[in-house]
Formats: sequence, C-alpha cells, structure tokens
Amino acid sequence: MNALDLYNKPSPDFAAKVERSLALLREVSETHPLLTQASSLGAEDMVVTHLIHLAGIKTDIFVLETGKLHPETLALVSKIEQRYARSVALYRPKNESVVKFVRNHGEEAMYQSIDLRKQCCDIRKMEPLSRALAGHDGWITGLRREQSNARAEVGEIVQEPDRIKVSPLVEWTWGDVWHFIGEHQLDYNALHDQFYPSIGCAPCTRAISVGEDFRAGRWWWEQESAKECGLHVQPVSTLPVSTLERTPS
Repeated sequence: MNALDLYNKPSPDFAAKVERSLALLREVSETHPLLTQASSLGAEDMVVTHLIHLAGIKTDIFVLETGKLHPETLALVSKIEQRYARSVALYRPKNESVVKFVRNHGEEAMYQSIDLRKQCCDIRKMEPLSRALAGHDGWITGLRREQSNARAEVGEIVQEPDRIKVSPLVEWTWGDVWHFIGEHQLDYNALHDQFYPSIGCAPCTRAISVGEDFRAGRWWWEQESAKECGLHVQPVSTLPVSTLERTPS
C-alpha cells in the first residue's frame, strides 16, 4: 500500500478548504506581488505549488538545498520544473561555513547536542533562507496546525519584520493533503511511501511507526519542544486577510 492509498481521506468540508486556500493566495498576491514559495518538496509543498498554479498567481519557488537532502527529495525539482514550466531556485549553504563546521565538530555533530544541531541548521537553512527571501514582500509555506503542538496556532497570514508569511493549508488535515494529491495526480516524494510523513535532511529524518506522532521522525533524539530548526519561529502578529496592506520595501 502506498501513501496515497493509505492517507487519502478528505474532510467533509474539503472543497471549501480548497476554495479558501485559492482565495487567500489570490488576495495576498494583489497586495504583495513579490511572493516566493519555500518548498521542502514534501507532500504539503507539492500541494501548495499546485494551488499557486490553479490560483493563477505569479510567485518564485525556492528550495533550501542543504547538502544533506535525500535523492528522493531532490528528484522532485525537475518534475516541478517540467510540469509547471518554471524554474526552482536552489539555495545552498556557504561552502566555507560548512567546511569549518564539519572540521570542528564532525559530520554527525547534530547528534551531540541541541546547540550543535541548531548551529548546523543555521548554516544549512537559516543563512540560505535569508538570501532566498531577499527582495520578496511575502513567502508561502505548507505549514498546517495539525503537524505539531508548536504549529497548533499558526496563522494563515503572519506579519514578520520585513514581509508576510502565508500558510494556505493551516486548516487542512493530512487526509486533505493526500486527497488533493490524488485528485490532481501530483508527484510526491517517494519516501512518503516508506512511512516518512515529515521529511528534512537525511541525518535528521527517519520513518515512523504506527501510533507515533506526525513529526516523530524529525530529530527523534531530542525532546518534542526542541523540534524546530528556526525557519518557523513564533509569529510577530497574525493578520486577517481583509486588513492586508503591502509591506513597505
């Protein structure tokens, strides 16, 4: 049984959620024309990319190519480019920073302490993210409230210091995500068929067992409260769509 067979279970209000997500993207694009999608190439982000396509809005798409991604993850880049006839920008960490970190702490530093793991995330994700977001007044993510306790109150639109963050799937369930994938015949990460619901860097991701939490396979050696890399910090403020104003440049 593959992931689509296993998880394809839409909510009763699935159609309304899709329409809400499309309306959100269209309204945001009117006030914030310099948008970009941050894609992890997981199931949610493949859905978001297709929603952007259906909404008919213009955005960039980028992937943080940390140097530690699974080949199954990277294989999706060319599939996105072929299907939507658009390029996906890959942002890589600065080589000198990676070399210095590995020389001082080793290839498996992330297992030694939370501090070293977060330093690794800073080098491989946070610094490239700052470059990826430069020049944009908003970014689009695949965050869902169901994903973890830390994300349970994430807003559809969050005002950050220099831009807004838009999460059109906040109300979607895992079943909704997979129903949409099946409905639109979307490509998805082959690791999802191997019980990887949440996929990050290879050393920090494992398959989960029946009954485990959705993100149990991410940084599984750490406490639940530590399981974020810094990409999605606590919101500065949450805005209703109707009060959106373009972020000053």
